[in-house]
Amino acid sequence: MREKEEKMEERSLLEETERNQNDDGEYRITGVVVFSTMVSVLASFSFGCSVGFSSASQSGIMRDLNLSIADYSMFGSIMTFGGIIGAVFSGKLSDRLGRKKAMWFSEIFCVMGWTSIAFAKDYWWLDAGRLSSGIGIGIFSYVIPVYLAEITPKHVRGAFIFSNQLLQNCGISFAYMCGNLIHWRTLAKLCLVPCVLQVIGLFFIPESPRWLANNGAEQEFKSALQKFRGQGADISNEAKSIKEVIEASEQGPKSRALDLFQRRYAPAVTIGIGLMLLQQLSGSTGMTYYASSVFERGGFPSSIGTTVLAVVMVPKSLMGMILVDKLGRRPLLIFSAVSLCLFSLLLSLSFTMQKFYLLEDLTPIFTFIGVLGTIVMFAIGLGALPWIIMSEILPINLKVSAGSLVTFTNWFFGWVIAYTFNFLLEWNTAGTFFIFAIVTAVAVLFVWALVPETKGRTLEEIQSSLSNFIQ
Repeated sequence: MREKEEKMEERSLLEETERNQNDDGEYRITGVVVFSTMVSVLASFSFGCSVGFSSASQSGIMRDLNLSIADYSMFGSIMTFGGIIGAVFSGKLSDRLGRKKAMWFSEIFCVMGWTSIAFAKDYWWLDAGRLSSGIGIGIFSYVIPVYLAEITPKHVRGAFIFSNQLLQNCGISFAYMCGNLIHWRTLAKLCLVPCVLQVIGLFFIPESPRWLANNGAEQEFKSALQKFRGQGADISNEAKSIKEVIEASEQGPKSRALDLFQRRYAPAVTIGIGLMLLQQLSGSTGMTYYASSVFERGGFPSSIGTTVLAVVMVPKSLMGMILVDKLGRRPLLIFSAVSLCLFSLLLSLSFTMQKFYLLEDLTPIFTFIGVLGTIVMFAIGLGALPWIIMSEILPINLKVSAGSLVTFTNWFFGWVIAYTFNFLLEWNTAGTFFIFAIVTAVAVLFVWALVPETKGRTLEEIQSSLSNFIQ
């Protein structure tokens, strides 16, 4: 009898805990959420491989295909141009097809892209493959954070969306490390593997409940939400909240692109575009794409430098993943931007001393510290958090138009930096990094003045607070 009473007490306590968690929105993390996240971020790994590939394979491709600096700059940057194309259609595809089918559609371009690169005989096939990969990645860059934001409980949402950045860095690390050991064609073939795995995995994960609800699939909506929250969880409050927000958005006129300029949406659109603009103009994309070139200019062995970067890529992302839901978005963004400013100033000082033949022995050391510090600090804040915040602040009725615009901004200025980075280094290396330092200083002020803290709040609460901000 006593054992039976103890079991009943334990069961009662467990049920009470689950009810409290449900009331607070702090559902347990289910295997379905974890598996769906893992399948989604396989595309992020492929994204990281594409970013790291241009640095890891630079000398091999230029030698084998007889490319000039201008030719290779086109190859490195054309992925971001493809990203612009993908970004333009990302919101519409995600809205029309659903998050899962949009990811499937994206993989067509990624698979074609890596195949073309692996078997390229001249720079035309090389650029065509890179462009195709960019289109797929441009769609992914919007769909993945939105999907993860819509399936995860609010108390762990930041960490799960940050896994997008974690897998990107795993991909970069993989490309850096393997690029020093294997031929670039073999590396391109290996980068096909995560694409194939995601295509298979997408068959086994549920669609976004919020997308289903927004498209009138009532039964599928509740079924998917129940799977994500666990069979024993009470989803009634969350389901009600989601339905109320969707119904409120449907009461007004149909959302159009011109709605982006309405006063009530100004805070969300300004924050989304501003963060993406500052993220790219910080120069960190160029640093990641062409890290080996910066090491060589500073007199530091590029093979050693990229190997060290490969080793630290994953731990630094894990650190950001742990901190994002503990410290919050704003503190991490400000810390990241301040650090990027200081490391850019260090690189500017280093190359200035090199130019005037002052303390030349320190230039390689400062270059290594500056590049390593820039890439690490970018990853834990300004690299990942703009995507997290974008997925949190945009209302569901504007996710198509606003999401596409924000993603387009990111990819367009990413292309500008990726294409001009080598030319800027030729123009004035020290001046280039000084400009990046100014941009990151502006980023600190922008975050401090405009960006809200979204940690621990539901998507509906965040959007409500932004609407009230201007009233």
